[in-house]
Amino acid sequence: MTPTHVDVLIIGGGLSGVAAAYHLKKRCRNKSFAILEARNAIGGTWDLFRYPGVRSDSDMFTLGYSFRPWLEGEAIANGDKILAYIRAAAIEYGIDKKIQFGLCAKRASWSSSEATWTVEAERADTHEVLRYTCNFLFSCSGYYHYGEGYLPAFPGSEAFQGLTVHPQKWPAELDYAGKQVVVIGSGATAVTLVPAMAKSAAKVTMLQRSPTYMFSRPNADKLADRLRKLLPTNWAYRLIRWRNILFGIYFFGLCKRSPERVKKWLIKQVEGALGSSYDVATHFTPRYNPWDQRMCLVPDGDLFEAIKAEKARVITDQIDHFTPHGIKLKSGAELPADIIVTATGLNLIALGGMQVRVDGRVVDIAKTLSYKGTMYSGVPNLASAFGYTNASWTLKAELTCDYVCRVLNYMDAKGTRICVPFNEDRSVQEEPWLNLNSGYILRVADKLPKQGSKAPWRLRQNYVLDILNLRHGALDDGVLKFSALGLPGTSRQPR
Repeated sequence: MTPTHVDVLIIGGGLSGVAAAYHLKKRCRNKSFAILEARNAIGGTWDLFRYPGVRSDSDMFTLGYSFRPWLEGEAIANGDKILAYIRAAAIEYGIDKKIQFGLCAKRASWSSSEATWTVEAERADTHEVLRYTCNFLFSCSGYYHYGEGYLPAFPGSEAFQGLTVHPQKWPAELDYAGKQVVVIGSGATAVTLVPAMAKSAAKVTMLQRSPTYMFSRPNADKLADRLRKLLPTNWAYRLIRWRNILFGIYFFGLCKRSPERVKKWLIKQVEGALGSSYDVATHFTPRYNPWDQRMCLVPDGDLFEAIKAEKARVITDQIDHFTPHGIKLKSGAELPADIIVTATGLNLIALGGMQVRVDGRVVDIAKTLSYKGTMYSGVPNLASAFGYTNASWTLKAELTCDYVCRVLNYMDAKGTRICVPFNEDRSVQEEPWLNLNSGYILRVADKLPKQGSKAPWRLRQNYVLDILNLRHGALDDGVLKFSALGLPGTSRQPR
């Protein structure tokens, strides 16, 4: 069977994939494209996660698309509304008609002589393999394994007689009303789950090994509401968006410049929410500096309100083993549980786990350098959308979409068919791809691409600098090599 050919093949029909399709339709109108989505629905992350209270941990004025204003009243939205927003955007711009569902991209092979990728995609239901060819491959598959979350081996877990649930595979029929629930973890998922479940559970315990920084903000944005009444929708949206972007950049910089000052402010905020008698030092004072790991958002202080109402509590201890009726802690205490929720994190994976070959050679993606946070050293005509760790995902994803369109149009104008970044600067040192020391990142750091110690291999994590670089920086910078046919720089050792 002859493979289906398109100019650009997008992998993933979630937040990033829809953005990629929009930008191609707008800026590369002569390019044909298709989207392969492994699941049977649009939405990616927001279609996958169905646990109670699932919501954004970024404001919707920056998590939303630049081209489609967020019109809802909440600044922090629940998963259903985010999913509806993504699907409405896909339908509005005809992107939904470009998506082929139930197809998981397993292998991608590049031929320099033909300047073409051949992608093998497997049907989820029949395991039939379909082949696609494209001139440019754009991965928008996110950064974690959709099939399974991270689950440590808990001693005695098989003895527990209740129900154990991972948030990534939440049973739709789960009834936790009146039940004793223990949520293991202290990240964004746990902080979301606990107040949501506490509304009907008998009691919810958040069990953490160590605390996480948390900050509270109102779910409603009063300034945004006022601006939307006074200004045209698009103007108001842009102003609110830029206000939030610039504040985020300022606050992240402040965390790095004055970590003790920010730490005191964050802890004082929690003390104010929970009262002077609460043991904030034990349960809400991390051992690391702000933004060494991701912070957790507590909209309207809902977690703190659940604790004050004694519907929820936080225990800081370590698990010794599971028992038939709960969890035995290292301290000797035992937590009773009817349901244990293992909010223990994600399994990170690059390019959705797709195997990549270049001219017959298997590429170990962990040995590549990330070029401008968009492409990979030694890998031609392939980009991936990867959002910020310190700001909304969509901001960097859309900049990457812009950049890919610039590259495609540049190649058309110059009559070239191949672009590939090479590192020829031996002074560039490898550094971890993601600049956080969170457990879910450290576990797989050796399997992820690397960043370099200086531009253009260094990830800036700064939206303004990335605008200058990705939207306005030179394309033919001496690092990104272009050619008509044949892989440029094949005599070099790619890094």
